[in-house]
Amino acid sequence: MKTSAAQSQVTQITSADGTPISVEHIGSGPSLVLVDGAFCGRSFGPARALATTLADSFTVYFYDRRGRGDSGDTRPYSVEREIEDLAAVITHAGGDPYVYGISSGAALALEAAAAGIPMRKLATYEAPYTGIGNVDGTPVDHAGHLNSLLAQNKRGAIVSYFLVKMIGVPAFVPLMLRLMPKIWKSQKDAANTLPNEIAVTNNFTAPTGRFAKITVPTLVMVGGKAAPVLTSAQATTAAAIPQALHRTLEGQTHQVSDAAMAAELRGFFTN
Repeated sequence: MKTSAAQSQVTQITSADGTPISVEHIGSGPSLVLVDGAFCGRSFGPARALATTLADSFTVYFYDRRGRGDSGDTRPYSVEREIEDLAAVITHAGGDPYVYGISSGAALALEAAAAGIPMRKLATYEAPYTGIGNVDGTPVDHAGHLNSLLAQNKRGAIVSYFLVKMIGVPAFVPLMLRLMPKIWKSQKDAANTLPNEIAVTNNFTAPTGRFAKITVPTLVMVGGKAAPVLTSAQATTAAAIPQALHRTLEGQTHQVSDAAMAAELRGFFTN
């Protein structure tokens, strides 16, 4: 039974390999699944606020990706298992929902669409195909370094490395985050999943050959204030997907506003 827009309901479902996945839904109307980026989950990140904003138009499902929050973390990790997790959420949402993914969640949603997971329509925002897996043409073993730190349980160092060396934020940002205990704890709690992001983003390189297999109607979005490498990546992604739409959200950064994104999703999904 669907809940009203003022209520939400949490359910534990099971992925194909037996991993428990924690899913929450809110609202009423056609089903919409949100797929989070790095660090984020039901209790941390943009999904809850966006779900609440959209709850008057959709039954919105958002979930803890594998290894986060109340979901399990069966090892070894593989992108195929994460696609199965999303497929299980899609089945829970009725089998043919709209899907929206942001950042690495966009990459996961695109991989799922390329694998033939059923979706009514797919919208993505700034999949991070930034090419950081290579520096001056030389591959960089980011995953090996993160896994080495994880083996030493250096979660803070993992977060700092990911943010500074991989995302490219200034070196003082992790120091500032340490002064915000709630945010810093949430990021450290998700540190074990950061090596997964390298795999799900194809080492931060758009797999255009796989994207050519996508048949679901797709909208690829980028913020007007995005870094040039992200802008270029979305253009490349959109060009690889047959008949994909490509849209720039003027004035938006990677932390896109709920209102701006909700307007785009309502327009694309319900048109």
